[in-house]
Amino acid sequence: MVHNKYQVHGGEDVVFENEKHLLTLNSFSVSEYVVSNTSISGFFDQVNALRGVKFSKKQKRFLSEKISLINPCLIHAHNIFPLLTPSIFHACQDTGVPVVYTLHNYRNLCPTATLMIDGKICERSLEASSWWTVPKRVYRNSLIGTAALAYMVEYHKRKRTWQTHVDRYIALTEFAKAKFIAGGFPADKISVKPNFIEDPHKANKKIDKKGGYAVFVGRLSEEKGLTTLLDAWRDINYPLKIIGDGPIKSIVKKQSDDNVNIHFLGFQNKEAILSLLQDADFLIMPSTWYEGFPMVLLEAFANGTPALVSNVGGMAEIVSDGITGLHFEVSNSESLAEKAVYLIQHPKITREMGINSRIEYLQKYTPEINVEILLDIYRQAIRDKKGVCTF
Repeated sequence: MVHNKYQVHGGEDVVFENEKHLLTLNSFSVSEYVVSNTSISGFFDQVNALRGVKFSKKQKRFLSEKISLINPCLIHAHNIFPLLTPSIFHACQDTGVPVVYTLHNYRNLCPTATLMIDGKICERSLEASSWWTVPKRVYRNSLIGTAALAYMVEYHKRKRTWQTHVDRYIALTEFAKAKFIAGGFPADKISVKPNFIEDPHKANKKIDKKGGYAVFVGRLSEEKGLTTLLDAWRDINYPLKIIGDGPIKSIVKKQSDDNVNIHFLGFQNKEAILSLLQDADFLIMPSTWYEGFPMVLLEAFANGTPALVSNVGGMAEIVSDGITGLHFEVSNSESLAEKAVYLIQHPKITREMGINSRIEYLQKYTPEINVEILLDIYRQAIRDKKGVCTF
């Protein structure tokens, strides 16, 4: 398993660790090759990382040496940005090892990684070149950094890297799969596999829900739709608990100071979050961008908590409107408020949606189900490569 860790531990890091642990529990011998962005500590480190983001000869050499040392049946890559780079797939190709690549975000299609600009969805890079992003400085407001990423995207598009150097891809949702196909990825190589979590109630199937509040959990940033949520809650007389940290923390804190119904809890550990999700009447995810596969949605479903989500991207696919939660019009605070009030005023229906959410988790998102999907993808990659390993 190959992964480029982020400086701030995030969802992709969690998925990498979860899948590694899952394979180990199922008696597979798992080696890892991991690099970390914590090694990028100064200006010159940043410059060197951006210079090599298109193709790192050093990382190709390192992975080739690792492959020759352990002779793996298969390589599964997660994040490769910015240190590993697509060069690692050339190492796999040269050594004949089947490779699977999980597409956690849209970085290979567009330097934005989110298909979003100025707070709005933008799919321009899917339809044409991504060089338009350079004057917009979409990567950390950096002209040079954005240019380096645009060059990476266009270089590998032109070289057809994604058609020829990866055996199987994993998209997290059918929605994401469609976007990658629109961006030129080979449709016949993309499998869909959701994320998963351990069942927090395996020992006790009965979930006792106290209720009495709605909850938001996530990064406090514009693309998460916090301003829409805060506007919607001005006239809702019902407790809303907000958990998280991020760049607009001060705005959220001020709103909580001014509105007795908004309770800002700041950063919380995993145990506290699971407890708060278990007792909540419903989770709210007002994101304005194409979320991948939010782990908090799985945590809510596993705890029998329905979700109120924007009607965009993978969220609208994961949450079945009227069954495991409700959809509202993205960025529309009135639509959010209307749907939230409905859930508050119809507790019996909301609870039924919560029960449906728990059933959905048990049917789709447990480790036991996920490992079978993962192994089937591995088998496909090995067959496509005419490999000799069997699972």
